Amino acid sequence: MGLFSRFLPKRKPVEIKNNVPKEKANIKKTFGVYCHSHHNTSGDKLCPKCTALLATVMTKMHRCPYGITKPICDRCDIPCFGTSQTKEFRTIMKSTLKRMFLKHPVMTVKHKLASMGVDYAKHEQERKVQDKAKAREKAAKEKAKTKDETDKSKNKK
Repeated sequence: MGLFSRFLPKRKPVEIKNNVPKEKANIKKTFGVYCHSHHNTSGDKLCPKCTALLATVMTKMHRCPYGITKPICDRCDIPCFGTSQTKEFRTIMKSTLKRMFLKHPVMTVKHKLASMGVDYAKHEQERKVQDKAKAREKAAKEKAKTKDETDKSKNKK
C-alpha cells in the first residue's frame, strides 16, 4: 500500500460479456433480409426453409461449447449444426452483407469489427503455435549438435 493508493482507481475484474443475445438478434435480422430478397416474403414472416434453418441455428446456439463467450457463428471453427446446414448458414450470412449494410448499418459495422477481432485472434493463435514449433525444432537441433560434439570429443580420447 503506497501513499497514493487510496487516490488511484481500483482495478475492476474483467467483465465477461454475454454475446448470445446480440448474435441471435443479428442472425434473425440477417435471415429476414435474406428471405425477403430471395424468397419474396414480407413483414416478419420467413419462408418454411428459412424458418427451419433459423430454428435449428437458435436451438444449437444454446448448446454452443463456448458458452456465453462464443465467437461469431459464421467465423466459428466448431460448426454446431450439420455440414449442409452450416454451408447454407454461411452462404446466407455472406450473401446478405451488402443489404444488411444498407438496412442496419450500425449493426453491420459492429458485426464486421467483431469478425475482424475473431480473425485476428485466430491469426495470433496460429502464429504462437508456429513459433512454439520452431522453438522446439531449434532446441532439438541444438541438442543433437551438442550430442554430436560430445560424441566426437569422446572418440578422440
